[in-house]
Amino acid sequence: TLTQMASNLYARRSMAQQAEAEALDKDPTIAAALQIARDKVLSDAFMEKMDKANEPKPEAAEAMARAAYKAKPERFKSEEQVRARHILVAGTDAESKAKAEKILADIKAGGDFASLAKEHSADKSNADKGGDLGFFTRGKMVPEFEAVAFELKLNEISKPVQTQFGFHLILKSGEQAGGVQPLEQVKPQIGHQLLIQKQNAAYITKVESLKEKFNIEKL
Repeated sequence: TLTQMASNLYARRSMAQQAEAEALDKDPTIAAALQIARDKVLSDAFMEKMDKANEPKPEAAEAMARAAYKAKPERFKSEEQVRARHILVAGTDAESKAKAEKILADIKAGGDFASLAKEHSADKSNADKGGDLGFFTRGKMVPEFEAVAFELKLNEISKPVQTQFGFHLILKSGEQAGGVQPLEQVKPQIGHQLLIQKQNAAYITKVESLKEKFNIEKL
């Protein structure tokens, strides 16, 4: 709580004052630690000030992003992706297949895929999320699963698909075509990268000049 935090701060302040009264701050090891802590607080504040000073105005950031995109749009090429949910029935025998077919019949009769995944799926890493696997590209899933997931129509549910893990019921819940992503989609990503590059370059230049100014190596 805030009261506890305040009490801890007062306790630490009073103990620190007593430590100074006992000249603990004169101990070389403690003095070095104090200097490091002080340097960190001040340098963090200085870097935050530099970051703000190096933030480009919106118009400049827009122009920089457009120029970077136009120079090499192929850098922003994305692969085809699909999003899928699945219900896994473990086992590859006839009984497992029959159970998968029964769940599929329940879905076709109006059952909720996500609820049935939570109840029945053997893949517990995503069962609580309704069997949601998120978006994935080719090569991320076992071949038998992937082949069906990419061929399904949007919101279509597969028949039981056998893999080494058992029988899957696959619902294709989303798709994204491959190709060069439009500027508007990648502009935040480009802007962030350019900002980091600009800030890092400013750090390097400033640190080198400060090392010379204060002759840091000789401290």
